[in-house]
Amino acid sequence: MKIIDKYILKRFLTSFVFVVLIIMAVIVIIDVTEKIDDFNKFPELTTSQIINEYYLNFIAFIANMITPLTTFIATVFVTAKMAGHTEIIAILSSGVSFKRLLVPYFIGATIIGALSFIMIGWIIPKSNKERVQFEVNYTKSKFYYNERNTHIQVEPDVYLYIETYNNQTDRGYKFTMERFDETELVEKLSARTISWVDSTKKWQLKNWQHRQIDSLTETITEGDEIDTVLAIHPKEFKSNYRNFEGMTLNQLNEHIATLKLRGASNVEVYEVEKYTRYSAPFAVLILTFMGVIVSARKSRGGTGLQIALGFFLSFIYILFFIMGKTLAEAGSMHPMLSVWIPNFTFMGISLIMYRYIPR
Repeated sequence: MKIIDKYILKRFLTSFVFVVLIIMAVIVIIDVTEKIDDFNKFPELTTSQIINEYYLNFIAFIANMITPLTTFIATVFVTAKMAGHTEIIAILSSGVSFKRLLVPYFIGATIIGALSFIMIGWIIPKSNKERVQFEVNYTKSKFYYNERNTHIQVEPDVYLYIETYNNQTDRGYKFTMERFDETELVEKLSARTISWVDSTKKWQLKNWQHRQIDSLTETITEGDEIDTVLAIHPKEFKSNYRNFEGMTLNQLNEHIATLKLRGASNVEVYEVEKYTRYSAPFAVLILTFMGVIVSARKSRGGTGLQIALGFFLSFIYILFFIMGKTLAEAGSMHPMLSVWIPNFTFMGISLIMYRYIPR
């Protein structure tokens, strides 16, 4: 690596850290202002808890989430200042091609993207669990499971049904479990109520009946009370508020497979999260490429216009991402396509700019 590469890389990474710190300071101040009333509702909640259980985790999550945009802003900031000081002209005049000039930027973007992928894939989800639980406990309204006639497919040929469920007492009413052999019913378990027994980690069925059907023979067993293991857990009836943020990539893939097996309607939300984690590192590279092209030309008006243009393009990127995400979660677009549309769009714009904008 040449001296000029080290020089650009150092300035790029330093500016990236600086931009992240500035933006996070603003976001945290806004968040504190919004949530201070919620915190004051709980006298037992200490400042140490708020910082350790919420804000440290919140900062890590948000900082990683906005990494593509902060990388873009840092790229524009560094390159525009170098262009303003005629450093870019001097580098190109010395025989260094524009493609070669991009190398230290791509090295820095690759480092940032790789670290971001590792963080959001396996490290940050662990801290997100604590943050999300804190939000559920102190900033969100109490959750009540109010859905009726819940149907769950727990295995390819096994279906559960619960008419109503009280997640405060972990008790369900009018429960049935049916097992099929292709289209024929071969087993049915029903109960008036089911209750979770935490000490045994089993379900307690009351006024239950078990029917075993074998060709033309039917065997019926019934009783007042029995403990059994079912392929569901009370946590499935708890608040699922942003629970995907607390899942590693492996857990996310497993959860998506489970939701598809059960025919759940909200699987798109988890798929959008999955594909977003994969696309973010590529977004870092694409936005770095665009940032250099936007700001490499010296402007008579100084660097202000180029930095403003950088923020404008950042806004457009966010707009594209939000629109695609909304369409995917509504089922109007495939989640993978919705997540990659901003990257494809900005990559196309970058290539056009690279071809036609003088540098």
